[in-house]
Amino acid sequence: MGAPTVSVRLISDDTRVFTLEACLREGGEETSHTVTVGRDLLARLAPGESAEGFVRRCFAFLLDREPKESILRRFDVSVIGRYFPEFEETIAVR
Repeated sequence: MGAPTVSVRLISDDTRVFTLEACLREGGEETSHTVTVGRDLLARLAPGESAEGFVRRCFAFLLDREPKESILRRFDVSVIGRYFPEFEETIAVR
């Protein structure tokens, strides 16, 4: 079986944070995740990239390192670096 398909949609945004829903589909299974990303973090790590595109890349990063069942159902992107110290360096757009 291949890697899960990741779809991301924007739920809401305000002056500080984007809230998105990410769905992972693999075989007949689907999981839903609510993800927040601060505008400041997005601007620092992926200037000019959409929140949806950035979160999709974040899930690709996570799926390269852990099974989809281990990904939290609700989290802020800023916590990924606590689990994977290489996150910011790896995900940053240069």
